[in-house]
Amino acid sequence: MKRIIFLPAIAALLCGACSSAVPEDYTQYVDPYIGTGDHGHVFMGANVPFGFVQLGPTSIPQTWDWCSGYNYADTTVIGFGHTHLSGTGIGDLNDISLMPVVGEVTPGRGTAGDPSSGMWSRFSRADERCAPGYYATRLLRYGIGVELTASPRVGMSRYAFPASDDAGIVLDLENGQGWDRSTDCGITACSDRTVEGWRYSTGWADDQRVYFHAEFSKPFERIVFTGADTLSADGRSARGRKLYGRFGFRTEEAERITVKVGLSAVSAENARRNMQAECPGWDFEAVREAARRAWNGELSKIRIETADPAVRRIFYTALYHTMIAPSLFCDVNGDYYGSDHAIHRNADFTNYTTFSLWDTYRALHPLFTLIRQDRLPDIVNSMLSIYDQQSKLPIWALPGAETNTMPGYSAVPVISDAILKGIGGFDTERAYRTMKASTTYPLQDAVSYVLENEFIPDDKAANATSIAMEYAVGDWGVAQVAKKLGNTADYEEYLKRGKYYTHYFDKSINFIRPKLENGEWLTPYDPFESIHGVGHFCEGNGWQYTFFVPQHPEGLIALMGGDRPFTAKLDEFFTAEGDLGEEASMDISGLIGMYAHGNEPSHHIVYLYPYAGQQWKTAEKVRYIQREFYTGRPDGIIGNEDCGQMSAWHILSALGFYQVNPSNGVFVFGSPLFDRATLRLPGGRTFEIRAENDPAKNIYIQSVKLNGQPYENSYITYDDIMAGGTLTFVMGPRPNEAFGAKPENRPQTAI
Repeated sequence: MKRIIFLPAIAALLCGACSSAVPEDYTQYVDPYIGTGDHGHVFMGANVPFGFVQLGPTSIPQTWDWCSGYNYADTTVIGFGHTHLSGTGIGDLNDISLMPVVGEVTPGRGTAGDPSSGMWSRFSRADERCAPGYYATRLLRYGIGVELTASPRVGMSRYAFPASDDAGIVLDLENGQGWDRSTDCGITACSDRTVEGWRYSTGWADDQRVYFHAEFSKPFERIVFTGADTLSADGRSARGRKLYGRFGFRTEEAERITVKVGLSAVSAENARRNMQAECPGWDFEAVREAARRAWNGELSKIRIETADPAVRRIFYTALYHTMIAPSLFCDVNGDYYGSDHAIHRNADFTNYTTFSLWDTYRALHPLFTLIRQDRLPDIVNSMLSIYDQQSKLPIWALPGAETNTMPGYSAVPVISDAILKGIGGFDTERAYRTMKASTTYPLQDAVSYVLENEFIPDDKAANATSIAMEYAVGDWGVAQVAKKLGNTADYEEYLKRGKYYTHYFDKSINFIRPKLENGEWLTPYDPFESIHGVGHFCEGNGWQYTFFVPQHPEGLIALMGGDRPFTAKLDEFFTAEGDLGEEASMDISGLIGMYAHGNEPSHHIVYLYPYAGQQWKTAEKVRYIQREFYTGRPDGIIGNEDCGQMSAWHILSALGFYQVNPSNGVFVFGSPLFDRATLRLPGGRTFEIRAENDPAKNIYIQSVKLNGQPYENSYITYDDIMAGGTLTFVMGPRPNEAFGAKPENRPQTAI
């Protein structure tokens, strides 16, 4: 038998020789290994865009770099779970895990390095294949070939067994990922081909519930339960917190057994209905092909032209990573499990979950407004539904749970951006009410201090200053929506709140500085220091948060004394060297001076130069980041991928712009990476971005044209992009310092 290995670079070269009449297969440019090494934490396995099921391998380690269950540094596998997270800094999920085995094994995790413990196995990279919607490997301990594919709510696994009288498939309901711990599990064999049950767990997601309906292509001959607290008289049903069920078979050499697992957060019956609707048959290749087509349709929303296959591979892998979350979280009949731990049903929208909002409001959701307008109404309606369940918009939502992780009310800028851009598909007045209520919610982190004193005292709350800075970003968005809706009083109040960052600016040192309850500055104060969890700033330091005013860069420039002092401070930011301290967050990675590209608070800062008339400096920094921090290696993402945010930064930047203010639709120019890129817009329109004069080598913008006419601004508006047309950059090897330098050509907070 010949071994076939998926090599995106080779596939790309082969495609170039294909007839132009054949539709382009964008999945061939995706390399799922990118980001699986080091701190990327990305998901590896089979899924469809935004699907509920993420079916993939889970390794033995439970440490930070295995938050997704997989890391390129490791070749152990304890099972193939049907839910995973991608790019997060905390581990959870990995529900409903299957592990094919041969012979006598002890169900459980076992110990790495001890080949006789547990049921784990090693695999070889030479046997591993991965592509969007498909994963394959070979378990060396058992000689079993594994193939995985998925539909939105169903995972399909195909196992090729050796000849054995004691082959088995173990259903593991104990092992989650990271913090996740099972609290109650059940398995019932409904027939010799069908199994149903549930897994309840707690961890990062509190009181998470997953029900399953599983079908086997071949009847199992016996069931053995391990870890059961209760067992039915007929031995076909068991319940327990650490529950395993082994389903036994006799197999011939290379015999394939396929398992389908439908998921639901509502009931096993709904899981069965989901399977009937999405995956009624047993044609593995048809399901795999449907997944490939789904991915190809999504990836084709941006078409790029470049002579560098490595750059193409990095770009489309990034685009792939932006479509793993948010994830579908409702059944085919509209049922879903809410954060109030109750069952809800809707017919008006598709419910989503896995909102890493502190990360994704910055670039992922602005990217969605360009290429995923069809999903945005459902995403916003899902957030409004969460508000109805918990009296505030989501902070960091996992399936059926609010984790309250990270500062700010980061759903607010996402919704305000959608309203201001006229996305539609949801009740604007209702959305506005939820935004206001969330910004005054009494149980929200330290919001009472903002309402009473206009600042959060550093001696009253951990991460006080960064919480307040995040609040100001959301408040500015509320102000703009109030203005659009004609509510003058709210506009003035929230615009004032959006400028509360000024309370923390110490002009004597030109830094954002924590303030105490008595109104005095924190003393002593080291802007380099970062203390994870309980410090003055969340996953950052005084240097980084000094520039955290994406909603009003002009105001920050004025506080610093104008363009020259501001750009001098910004230059210093990218060269400053200092000790962050032993307690600094691991997320502060990808340092350029004090700029940390591996973590979100820095992401907009590289695009601040054009606000002071020095667009060319942004071009330099953007290109350096793309070259050094986005590569084609497994460690090719410099920090946690964070559910698409890290990749969205690269996608927008490669197109040539970035939305600094998360709620105003102004995309600031950087340095376009491709000769040509075409965005597919709603209504059949396209927006084409051309970069003339070898943009791969010439990074500086010399001049710009919009639809053939000279264009002097160092930004473009959302409305201009969505109208369709052509944006042409002329690039050069040296800066044109005059481009975008005039005040009237600079990006502005309000257009």
